[in-house]
Amino acid sequence: MASSSGKATSSGGSDEDLQRLMDQRKRNRMVSNRESARRSRLRKQKHLDELKTQLSQLRMENSQVMATISVTMQHYTNVEAENLVLRAQVTELSRRLDSLNQIESFMSQPVDSGWGGTEFVDEFMGNSLSCVYANLPILAASDMIPY
Repeated sequence: MASSSGKATSSGGSDEDLQRLMDQRKRNRMVSNRESARRSRLRKQKHLDELKTQLSQLRMENSQVMATISVTMQHYTNVEAENLVLRAQVTELSRRLDSLNQIESFMSQPVDSGWGGTEFVDEFMGNSLSCVYANLPILAASDMIPY
């Protein structure tokens, strides 16, 4: 019987050793899993910090681009208004040039004076008010022309 109890003790001891070994492996695995989870959280936090930094940089760049667009649009609006004024002035100057060409053509035509000779019509130059009207400034503004 002693031998059978010795076997029980030895098999019982080996069961206990096996259980301790399994418990030790289980603890080691838990420690390893915790360490792996900690490293994973650190990588995730680092990635999140990098994304926050990138977001901040992109927002700043977006703000700068929007400011540049705003300045460019204002410049464009000013140039467009100036262009409209210049076009109105070109139209007015063209109309005046046509009128002057017509007057010049009329004045250069010889007219029979009735005394046997010809003379040139000088009515435009003789009229003192016509000089005043010829020298009026061209008045045009961007708000005069509808878009």
